[in-house]
Amino acid sequence: MIHVISLGAGVQSSALCLMAAAGEISPMPTCAIFADTHHEPRAVYDWLDWLTPRLPFPVYRVTGGDLWKAASTIRRTRDGQRTYISTGIPIYFVNGDLGSATRKGMGKRQCTRGFKTTPITRKVKELVGLKRATKNTPVLATTWIGISADEPQRAKPSREPWIVKRHPLLELDMDREDCIAWMKAHGFPRPPRSACTFCPFHNDTEWLALTPEEFADAVVKEREIQAAYARTSFPSGIPYLHAQRIPLDQVVLVPTPAPARPLRMLFGPECEGLCGV
Repeated sequence: MIHVISLGAGVQSSALCLMAAAGEISPMPTCAIFADTHHEPRAVYDWLDWLTPRLPFPVYRVTGGDLWKAASTIRRTRDGQRTYISTGIPIYFVNGDLGSATRKGMGKRQCTRGFKTTPITRKVKELVGLKRATKNTPVLATTWIGISADEPQRAKPSREPWIVKRHPLLELDMDREDCIAWMKAHGFPRPPRSACTFCPFHNDTEWLALTPEEFADAVVKEREIQAAYARTSFPSGIPYLHAQRIPLDQVVLVPTPAPARPLRMLFGPECEGLCGV
């Protein structure tokens, strides 16, 4: 049995790593694994560089490829008759062409599973020496997930029968603010929020936390994905990155007031419970 921390390099998973390193959560993890979408804010990569040498266990960086490229690339069916986008992110759609009413929807959420869960599972399989899992494969690994007490609904069971999930912060009844307080009490800086720069689950405070260059890049990406969906055979409408469903550079961003505990973000419906931690 190995114990692996799914490291998002945000507040909760970073606190989890440092608490384990301090012996406050046992057993000592075998390793931590960070799945790189290639589009985290620069602050997250800088934080990961700071965190890694302070841990007594290795941190592996894995990837499922470039998430944005997958989410904005138009593909064609084998018969060549239709075009589509195969990887979905939770973009906000508006379709005003369906009768007189404007309809709203959201894109399918495939980013976490394809670009977080799957690469981490692949690495865990490598670490335990498992080539192919069967119904008789015993439990070989425990993955620790940084879901905190303010978002218990995000805790999901493992999709792999040979892996069990553990949620140590739920065991300790620690919410996100408790993690920040623990970091401060032990003299550690505050970690950044872990999420792709263009993540539609950002609230206004998170959009404002991006650097000017990162925000400008998100504006460009919104236009790119709008153009891509418009060229598919069955466009779902006009996609936007902000919940207001207007161009990102036209949104009047209002910072969230100093949070009342617990601080809740928009990651509640996120499919695997691995992002934003």
